[in-house]
Amino acid sequence: MYKLLTVPKRSRWVALLALLLGSLTISACTAQTPQRLGAPIEDYNHTSAAINHFSVNGSGGANIGPRSGGGQTCCASLPVKWQPGMTVVVEWEKDLNPFAYGKWQEAPFTDAWRKRMAEHRAKYTRHRAVVEVAPYERLGVVNVHFLPCNQIKVAAGTDTLRMPSHPYHYLLNMEEPSQCTDL
Repeated sequence: MYKLLTVPKRSRWVALLALLLGSLTISACTAQTPQRLGAPIEDYNHTSAAINHFSVNGSGGANIGPRSGGGQTCCASLPVKWQPGMTVVVEWEKDLNPFAYGKWQEAPFTDAWRKRMAEHRAKYTRHRAVVEVAPYERLGVVNVHFLPCNQIKVAAGTDTLRMPSHPYHYLLNMEEPSQCTDL
């Protein structure tokens, strides 16, 4: 036979109170909205150069061919709520002559080709910019626009590129000046 375990009434109330306080504490912790979230990074290259790789605040970044974009990588950590003066750091490497190796006479991956490729890679340029983020109501996809003359624009809202409310409407095939001036 089984013997029923009896718990004094006072102990039941203490256990119930402890359970109630514990559940309130847990729900209070989970009810808080996070201050920052990871948002996908979407890239748009409006230039004739290739972007070999890039990052936003040290994260993400893929290869983007000339005058193309729309690819996504993960993720840039940004505040859930936009703040005036908010900036991100964008770093990138650029190949000014992305189609050069297609015209070479050397057979691919031979010693002569590798030597030529090393000379080509030595001409890559590296850049870093602190960029203001366009205002957003809700955090969404981080759109990074690579513009002529190493200019960068960043938006991070839920408005997609083709929506009238998106802050930037650049053509992928932008006209590039023959010479860039320092701004």
